[in-house]
Amino acid sequence: MSSSKKKSAPLPASSAGLLRFFEDETKGYKIKPEYVFAIATGFIGISILIKLLFPL
Repeated sequence: MSSSKKKSAPLPASSAGLLRFFEDETKGYKIKPEYVFAIATGFIGISILIKLLFPL
């Protein structure tokens, strides 16, 4: 007695829901990623300068 139904693997989840999530408008400030990177790099540079200029 063999069944004619085949067991198939589940289909991969589509990215449509993810795209829809990122397209939604949210409240708050909009900051470009370049600015975030520049600010973080600036803080790192300032901390290195402080460490070099004022050693313990």
